[in-house]
Amino acid sequence: MNQFSDREKAFEAKFVHDEELQFKVGARRNKLLGLWAAELMGIEGDDAASYAVEVVKSDFEEAGDEDVYRKVKGDLDAKHLDISEHRVRKAMEDLMGEARTQIMNEIS
Repeated sequence: MNQFSDREKAFEAKFVHDEELQFKVGARRNKLLGLWAAELMGIEGDDAASYAVEVVKSDFEEAGDEDVYRKVKGDLDAKHLDISEHRVRKAMEDLMGEARTQIMNEIS
């Protein structure tokens, strides 16, 4: 029985670790996405960093990535920038890979 309990605890610990890691990667991706969008909108310096934080915070509105997409796409549209849905979603996808690499390098 003790081996089963130890194994169960190990699986639970791994699950918690994986969820934590996924959260960090998602938050990093959202920050990078915010910086990407800020650059497109001509926002620089501290204002760009502040905008990136707004994008990170937008992810807490609902589960999934749609809240982040709506925030960024809406802001780009409000600036009358002709950035397609595909381009924003592609940036989200590409930046997820970059975020994962950055986080993994930080914990190595």
